[in-house]
Amino acid sequence: MVGKKSGKALLREEGSDLKSFILKLILADQDIAGLERTDNNMDLTTWPQVNMINQKNYYTEYLKRDDQILPLRLLQEERRNRMTTNAKDRDRALAQTKGNDFPPPDVDMDIDDEVGIDELGGGSGDQDASGMKVIVIHPGSQNLRIGLASDPLPKTVPMVIARRWKCSESEEFGGEPKPKRIKLDDGSSPAPDKMFGQEFASQYTTMCSELKVHMRANKRRVLPNSKELVVNYNDRTPAETISEHNDPMRIEWTELPTNPKDAPDFITGNEALRIPDDSNPRYKLFWPLQRGWYNEYEYGNKTLLFEDISIIIEEAIKQQLPVSKKKDWAQYGCVFVIPDLYERQYVIQILEMLMREFGFGRVCFIQESLAATFGAGYVSCCVVDIGAQKTSICCVEEGMCIENSRINLKYGGADVTDLFMKMMLFDHFPYADINLKRRYDYLLAEELKTKFCTLNEADISVQLFDFHLRAPRQDTRKYTFKTYDEVLLAPRAFFEPSIFDHSEKLRGRRKLIGRSEDLYDGSPNDPVSAAQSAVVQLINPQALAQEPSANGDSNGGLVASTPIRQTTNSFNRFNDSELPASALGSPAPEGDGTPAPMGEGNLDGTLNTLGSSVRDDVLPVIPLDEAILTSIVHGSRSDVKKERDFLGAVMVIGGGSQVPGFHTYLEERLKQRRPGYVKDIVIGMAPRELDPQGVIWKGASVFGKLRGTNDSWIGRMEYDRLGARLLAYKCMWAF
Repeated sequence: MVGKKSGKALLREEGSDLKSFILKLILADQDIAGLERTDNNMDLTTWPQVNMINQKNYYTEYLKRDDQILPLRLLQEERRNRMTTNAKDRDRALAQTKGNDFPPPDVDMDIDDEVGIDELGGGSGDQDASGMKVIVIHPGSQNLRIGLASDPLPKTVPMVIARRWKCSESEEFGGEPKPKRIKLDDGSSPAPDKMFGQEFASQYTTMCSELKVHMRANKRRVLPNSKELVVNYNDRTPAETISEHNDPMRIEWTELPTNPKDAPDFITGNEALRIPDDSNPRYKLFWPLQRGWYNEYEYGNKTLLFEDISIIIEEAIKQQLPVSKKKDWAQYGCVFVIPDLYERQYVIQILEMLMREFGFGRVCFIQESLAATFGAGYVSCCVVDIGAQKTSICCVEEGMCIENSRINLKYGGADVTDLFMKMMLFDHFPYADINLKRRYDYLLAEELKTKFCTLNEADISVQLFDFHLRAPRQDTRKYTFKTYDEVLLAPRAFFEPSIFDHSEKLRGRRKLIGRSEDLYDGSPNDPVSAAQSAVVQLINPQALAQEPSANGDSNGGLVASTPIRQTTNSFNRFNDSELPASALGSPAPEGDGTPAPMGEGNLDGTLNTLGSSVRDDVLPVIPLDEAILTSIVHGSRSDVKKERDFLGAVMVIGGGSQVPGFHTYLEERLKQRRPGYVKDIVIGMAPRELDPQGVIWKGASVFGKLRGTNDSWIGRMEYDRLGARLLAYKCMWAF
């Protein structure tokens, strides 16, 4: 039978029980505990016991859901609260209209009404839609444009601050004038055609000769003695003096207190430009932003630099907008425009200033090129923004800036002003003492450039002009002068930028503010662009070989099989427009060490290896038409259809593009470089009712009024918790 024990087994069990009983008695007599259990059946520790992880199959959800990230979780909560509020409003409306014949009002939530400004405290949805509670700020190297998003046009304020100083800017360095003249050994000045050196004279003469050849080829009349007529007239024409009470256009200069001790420490805006150079006490003008960078050369510490930017913007808000009380700024949002190729330190510092010092309720950032497409109504285009001291180019497609197409060139309208004055002085300008470091001379030079410069060859002839020189505490002087080709050659230097003066543009670079570095590996993490690297390599072909990579390789860590080609070779396919798209090759897959296909250069991997030190030491300056084509090449990534789309939608904006005939001449230059795309190249401009200088600000104001873009807003509470780390989640691009 199964389970029945045998007799022997029963005897063994009885024997073992007897042995154990006898052993217990012996131990009890000897008072020995032995193996007896004496604990209370409790664990030895209260620490939780963690079992070993199954190494073959383990998984985590940490930071893989939106509700685990604070910015995204707050956004979901706001949407949920909005839906609940709308549902309650609808139920209330149904209850009130019960028994009536009138239908209930439509309170369904619209797709753009997910998150309003109501949660910021005091704002209403209607005010948010009209932009009455949103301040738009667009700083530049020369001007600051600011206004409410509901305003049709921005307020323009000079981006300058005048501080009490020991001397004015025109008295520094022994009163050396600008443009800089050559002095002889005895201290005297040479002849006007030799005062800027032999190099400038040869470049200027070459440009004059090329213009004559071009005009003759276009069947335009060229007088052989035009230069002599201009020089002789300007040499013998004296100035006419007009007393101040007879000048109806006299300027009201900024008045200072009689007692120097009562003078303010700083003055901003247009009043700063109207301070006499010999005022008591002296004031010096500081421009905190120059060429799209921090102006580190003129500042001794970065605290004063940041303070000046803050003061200029704060005074502009108080004086130009109906928001004079700083305590009310918490009810306002701010849209801040930043460059396409920005520096991370700049964005982080601006965010801290807007949140901590100004106390705005919410802040968001938008890039210049993207804002320009919003303002002009373009969907996809190549944006060319010619500012006062920098020119930025970027291809925008479907509301996103193409990162590898961004280019930042360090010249602009101010360089044209400087060059125009040098050319006029070279041809015996009657006001030979002009000095652009003096405030009234600087304003005069800007006025002359705006009035007389052109790119229409039909307007080139010996012409007679006049201007009035108004200086503080002096009678007005009227000068009469003649011009010939100077008015055309100065703006044409955008396409021959080597004639510009670049000697002082890298002064003080990285003196106060270092590069932004990654927190973990210490490598520079400022945004880079393949197009910008191509520009740097075009200027300095040895830059790629000189810059070692993090691994110590001299070729920047590239695989030996990856072909390295010159940047100019990437333009060859523009000339092969007759070939089908398949013959042009396909772009290489992304990733390090992937060889490019035959017939194509690696537009991204090779050129992005340029280190930050090389980019800081090389000044990016190439002809404008070549820079546009470089941006389009890297923005299209070998897609022929995209290339044609970008070439057919080149939008030129900015104050430097307001020269008459600029768009026509640029289109002509692009067609000369790419004859296979003659029918596709079109140069667009801003809408007729918009000033090209305000297109970016207008686009940022439109962006600030769109409720569906609330994903970009940075609130006060989340900034207090996460700080600048929020930018990785809130920016529309990879920060």
